[in-house]
Amino acid sequence: MLNNHPELGIHAAFRMERRFMWGDHMERMDDYRWKELTILESTYDPEALNRYQGGEIDENELQTKLGVIDPSELLRPEPSFATKPVGQFRDYTIDPNDPIKERVRITYERMHTNQTVDFVNKTKERWLKFDKFESTIMEALVKLNDLVDESDPDVDMPNIVHAFQTAERIRAEYPDLEWFHLTGLIHDLGKVMAFYGEPQWAVVGDTFPVGCDWGESIVYRDTSFKNNPDGKNPKYNTKFGMYTKNCGLKNVTMSWGHDEYMYRVLKHNKSTLPKEALYMIRYHSFYPWHSSGDYMYLCDDEDKEMLKWILTFNKYDLYSKCEVVPDIEALMPYYQTLVDKYLPRIIKW
Repeated sequence: MLNNHPELGIHAAFRMERRFMWGDHMERMDDYRWKELTILESTYDPEALNRYQGGEIDENELQTKLGVIDPSELLRPEPSFATKPVGQFRDYTIDPNDPIKERVRITYERMHTNQTVDFVNKTKERWLKFDKFESTIMEALVKLNDLVDESDPDVDMPNIVHAFQTAERIRAEYPDLEWFHLTGLIHDLGKVMAFYGEPQWAVVGDTFPVGCDWGESIVYRDTSFKNNPDGKNPKYNTKFGMYTKNCGLKNVTMSWGHDEYMYRVLKHNKSTLPKEALYMIRYHSFYPWHSSGDYMYLCDDEDKEMLKWILTFNKYDLYSKCEVVPDIEALMPYYQTLVDKYLPRIIKW
């Protein structure tokens, strides 16, 4: 969007983004999520589906036409919502006739089939050269909006809205922790990988360690790993696999996704954000650990200390009860000062 209208600048470019408004934003959160799950079904373009089923386009083209929606943002296992009906927030039942459930299932099946030690190592070699593009943080935020399906004007909620919502929720309760506000703003920016050939299953969704047995709480764990070759490798298919007890997560190879990539981007670009921020960004999608307690035997004392920060962050990530869409243009100057304080102006991705 920004590249198509360079003369407009960041604020005007954002105004051109279509934004989906949930009525007056005063519905209760459970109604909000139910509507999102229901309405997102209509993001499917019937013509694109027919062309896919007829073999005219492949799945990558189909996902591009339908928009890249992070399945983990639809069905997150948040502890604070454990009393909500399963069908609203964590329904992993298989229903081929339900487009949302089927897309979530396919995404995780491909993730769990292909995320191996070898895949992660090769993908790191490609991405950790940081030679894909250069941009400011705000340009990257706007760029992510291109991942949302724009074929239907009624179902468009730009990622930039989620970024500012998360940041503002944190700011409201931690007004003195500027670095925490910025962390909320940038935590999902690693998803820019989707613009450079990385499939959805290697960008979004819950993360997990590779090179050891898979945690019991991983979604679709019993069925989705059956074709993963690491499961047949005795070096990788035991409880500890290629690791040792309490080795520390810094010594664990995670499945590849936007968390690890954004963490590496920040380190490469010499961010001055504190280690708490880096932990939140690196492990906020590691739900089997921070929400279910799996893999604690790999954690060292630092991981256990940082866990409280990750749990705090995740309260604000998606399911906070904030009902107001922030005035993004009014907030831009404040967050730009934080970017300037903790990050270089131009980021190498």
